[in-house]
This record gives sequence, C-alpha cells and structure tokens, in this order.
Amino acid sequence: MSSINVLLSGAAGRMGREVSSVLSETSGLELVAEVDRQGILKSFDQVSVSPHVLIDFSSPELFREAITWAVNNSVPFVSGTTSLEPADFKAIDEAAPKIPVLWAANMSLGINLLLSLLPQLKAFNGYDFQVEEFHHNKKVERPSGTAKVLQKSLEENLGRQLPEPIVGRGGGIFGIHKVWMMAEEETLVFEHTALHRRIFARGATKAAVWLHSQPPGRYQMADMFGLGGLDG
Repeated sequence: MSSINVLLSGAAGRMGREVSSVLSETSGLELVAEVDRQGILKSFDQVSVSPHVLIDFSSPELFREAITWAVNNSVPFVSGTTSLEPADFKAIDEAAPKIPVLWAANMSLGINLLLSLLPQLKAFNGYDFQVEEFHHNKKVERPSGTAKVLQKSLEENLGRQLPEPIVGRGGGIFGIHKVWMMAEEETLVFEHTALHRRIFARGATKAAVWLHSQPPGRYQMADMFGLGGLDG
C-alpha cells in the first residue's frame, strides 16, 4: 500500500510540531509539505504538492485559508484548531458536501468516550453539574475548546443552562477536564487527564488515515472510534 501524503497546516505550533513528530514515526504516512506563518511556506498559494489529506492545527485565520484550499483542491480535511467563530463552523458545513471534513476540539479516545456517555446524564436532571478544566500557563483560550464542547453537550442533553466552566492555568499541564455531578447525598466526577500532547497528535494522524477513505461529509471522532457521542 502506498503512503498517504499529508499537508500540515500550523506546523510551527506546539501541536503542529507534535503531529510532525508522530508522522515521522508512522509507517504509511508521509509529510510532504508544511504551511505556517513562521515557516518556509507561509501561504497555501505556495503549495505545489498534491496531498491525500490536510491536517490543520493552527490559528482561526490560517484555518480559514486551509479549509478553502482543501475544498478547492478536493483534499480531505482534519482540524483540531479551536477558538473558531460561528462562521467557521458554517464553512465546515458548507465544505462537507464536497470533501470529507473532521473537526474536533479534542482528538483523544478518552474525551470522546466521555462525550459518548453524557447523553445518559439526562436521566439525572435533579443533580447539579459543573465542567472544570486546567491547562498549562501558556494556553490563551479560556475556557478550552474541549470544555466548551463538554458544556454544550451537557446543556443540550439536560435541557438547561449550566454555570460557566471553571478554568485553571498553571505549570505545564497538558489538559485536565472534569465533569462534576453533584447531589445532596453523592458526588460523581468524570475526569480525563492528558499525560502528553502526543495523544492528540496520534488521534489526528489516525483520523487522517480514516478520513482518507471516507466519502464527502462532516465527521466526528466518535464516528471513527465507533462511539455514539458528539464531539462538536
């Protein structure tokens, strides 16, 4: 089987570097070009290769260029870029009839397993719920994209508004997300801890391999993992 050629958007960022490292260690995948404001290729206009899939971990601004390029060149599109605006999600919906698109705030199996369980919590409407997240002190987005997705899923399944997520920033924490479920006589806590940024990069590369063989449409990590939850 020939290699799947990957174009990486946001290659100079923390996640971009991690994805690049995972690609270099993964047989069947080959990084053929990188685009980043700080890189050799600063614009998609400079891309001269024909990749099989585009992986994007960048800024909202570069994300917009990336998805436009992917649609214009009929290339499957995997993105974990967060801080997107409603117009960006509309762009994803508009791209889906033309190319396979997978966007996720978090590409780990654990978080997507947690998301698949949240619909069951609608049976516990008498409980109080609270989302909590901690990340490293250089993370700007508050709350995290994953916390926003957890919050949205909870509110949709419970049919009510919840308190805003609790946000913590410190040290080098890769990511801790908790969903608190509280009653007068018991408390449950669903917790996911990312031990390394590589878990998200591995998820992205697996998504790229999977998406490469899918027809046009909008996909979720839950589709790839065979879970029933929502991830954005």
